[in-house]
Amino acid sequence: MKVADKPIENKNKKPALRQLISFFVVGIAFGVIMVQAEVISWFRIFEMFHFHAFHMYGVIGTAIVLGIFIHWLIRKGIIRNVRGERIVVPPKAPTYKRYLFGGILFGLGWAMTGACPGPMFIGLGAGFLHFALMIGAAVLGTMAYGFLRDKLPH
Repeated sequence: MKVADKPIENKNKKPALRQLISFFVVGIAFGVIMVQAEVISWFRIFEMFHFHAFHMYGVIGTAIVLGIFIHWLIRKGIIRNVRGERIVVPPKAPTYKRYLFGGILFGLGWAMTGACPGPMFIGLGAGFLHFALMIGAAVLGTMAYGFLRDKLPH
């Protein structure tokens, strides 16, 4: 029997407390690593957008390679959700418009605020309260997208 065929035994289909605690600990460790790596530093992001330093490109490149590997593991069925069920990745229609427009909007927001979504939460957790304003704006932007989704090109 392959690893992908072995379900996690959990009778009530809810994550066990031990799993939730482990996710919490991993999240805190990830946040500490991101702060220590200066990923939430506005100065590091400024350097990146002005092509003055390789620091952020190295972090982003590592994340891309790791993401490709994890996505491959998910498609192979090696990584499953917390209930032990296979994660299904639906196919998407090949189009470049949504990636182009989405990338431009994401990049503009990142350049204006000096933060992308993940580090915003890490910055707030590190005690930088101005990140709360950015998170609020991101939530409002997401809600606006939800209302306008049917009218936008996809």
